[in-house]
Amino acid sequence: MPSSRHTPQSAEDLRDIVRSGMAAGTRFEILGMGSKRRLGRAVAADEIIDMSALSGITLYEPEELVMTALAGTPLAEIEAALAQRRQVMAFEPLDLGPLYGHAPGAGTLGGMVSAGLAGPRRIAAGAVRDHILGIEAVTGHGELVKAGGRVVKNVTGYDLPKLVTGSYGTLCILTSLTLKVMPAPEEERTIALAGLDVEEALRLMRRVLAGPHAISGAAYLPAWATAAYDHRPVVFLRLEGFAASVAARFRALAAQMPEQGEMMELDGEASGDVWRTFRQLGPALADDGDDLWRLSIPPSAAADLARGLEGELKARYWLDWAGGLLWLLVPPSAADAARLIRERASAAGGHATCLRGAAAEPFHPLDAARLALTRRIKAGFDPMGLLNPGRMYEGV
Repeated sequence: MPSSRHTPQSAEDLRDIVRSGMAAGTRFEILGMGSKRRLGRAVAADEIIDMSALSGITLYEPEELVMTALAGTPLAEIEAALAQRRQVMAFEPLDLGPLYGHAPGAGTLGGMVSAGLAGPRRIAAGAVRDHILGIEAVTGHGELVKAGGRVVKNVTGYDLPKLVTGSYGTLCILTSLTLKVMPAPEEERTIALAGLDVEEALRLMRRVLAGPHAISGAAYLPAWATAAYDHRPVVFLRLEGFAASVAARFRALAAQMPEQGEMMELDGEASGDVWRTFRQLGPALADDGDDLWRLSIPPSAAADLARGLEGELKARYWLDWAGGLLWLLVPPSAADAARLIRERASAAGGHATCLRGAAAEPFHPLDAARLALTRRIKAGFDPMGLLNPGRMYEGV
């Protein structure tokens, strides 16, 4: 375990801590609120850098849809400030707090960007990286850098805001971030269609997503996860926007629902509760004994993958992103589960991450060429390997 903790009070203070670490060869674990500390490999660190003091919203221009905040700012503070002006982070970040034993909404802005995990609205709004306009950070060279947003364009050859999103603190330590925000939907309504099997559900979700209805959520719960719906499988389709638009699109979409399903309408808070459950990985919270896997795959492969792994591993599953995201709950006793899951995901053209469980490598292994490139990028930002060493891969 790390022997001591640093709590920088400014970006310059953080820079000095890293420079001292360079002189001593000290390796650092970077922490915000620790809500995602269990996601990824154990960090081989000597000391902790606690980012909690670098907190606060430093610029918010609602009319320009722009916010800048320090990396240690709690997400709850960000979302509360946005809610006062009826705005949101459009990509709807996953809330992993409950999964790892924290309160809902736990986590910091820097941790959210470092993990780069978007929620159900990704199919409509894009990924986390698409909403990051600029960053300030300290690299493993002990340099304070700025890129994107309201600063001079960087000349490193990298699109730094996109590169560091999802890098889990292995390239630099974020100190401040500027992000694009969006108006909150005036109204939200969800169609819940009970009774379709997974193949029928995927065909419906793909058809609706390709249509003119502008849905912002498309997910599927099998019967094991739907006690509130008499244990029938359920497809959920969300519509958001101006009230008149939502009403018109809802009528048009409802008219296209297949006859074999029973359609229910969820408005307002009832709709919000459904998508909050998906955002917080609710199906995984009832039983914390199973390993939890996240498979990002082509939607066309979802049915075969889900059915196959359900049978071979006695896994339970649910789907988000119209089938592009397959979540698996796998008994820890399942033999050789990690290898099998990754082989199936790779064969389908996707990748798999273990969010909870004993997998030796939580992140999908890279082939030799990608691993070499990843290590070269790591060396360019953190040549001594001081920042979150080993968090993602050996030597990265």
